Amino acid sequence: MDLQLKDKTVVVTGASKGIGLAVVRAFAAEGARVFAAARTAGAEPGGGLGAPDVVAVQADLTTPEGVRALAERAGDVDVLVNNLGGVLDASMRAGGFLGIDDETWLGTFQLNLFATVRVTRALLPGLLRRRGVVVNVSSIGARAAFKPIDYGTAKAALTNLTKGLAEEFGGQGLRALTVTPGPTRTRNWIDSDGYVGELARAAGLELDEFLARVPEQMGITTGRLTEPEETAALVAFLASPVSGNLTGADYLADGGAIKTV
Repeated sequence: MDLQLKDKTVVVTGASKGIGLAVVRAFAAEGARVFAAARTAGAEPGGGLGAPDVVAVQADLTTPEGVRALAERAGDVDVLVNNLGGVLDASMRAGGFLGIDDETWLGTFQLNLFATVRVTRALLPGLLRRRGVVVNVSSIGARAAFKPIDYGTAKAALTNLTKGLAEEFGGQGLRALTVTPGPTRTRNWIDSDGYVGELARAAGLELDEFLARVPEQMGITTGRLTEPEETAALVAFLASPVSGNLTGADYLADGGAIKTV
């Protein structure tokens, strides 16, 4: 299927690894020009592809200065994919609600919500001029009581933000959608130093053994973790003119982990 994304201008945040990098590659493969934004220099030009139409932008999007730098570099865009997010180390170590202090709550919201608010606000005038699309990457933590609670709460706010954008600006041609991944085979899940590595150690298990138990324990219908490329394909489809009358909705990419309708 031709997604009609050739020559579109796309911004992807959190683009140096995992789902973000897979999204960069998906849009590049469709012929789009992609600005791949990340805090570290890991998002090399071409998103690891050597593709000339992928431009790495090194910027800390939790700061107003970083957002301004990205907006100035990208200009008017057709698609914004807000993928930036993650669980803070302090949240991993907290053990529960009472262990998460104000500083950690603020840091979690800076990373998972406020950065998206700032980037969207900065790029929105151009998105409206181009009747563009915003895709926000949330988490099943927004829908169910998974730990840590600060991360899930921030992602729930992100999902609500998407619906609000769709309603307020839909009449001006903007579409806004949420993609909600479940457990995904990214570094956070398969690296012993990541979030799941921390959970495995807390459970007294080797990482491989812990991961083998995840699908059953989380009720993943497919029996496996989602691959980043699968979520990226969904993002590209939703952002494309092919799905031009879809807006305001939240699309699960969780292998069936969430059981409610």
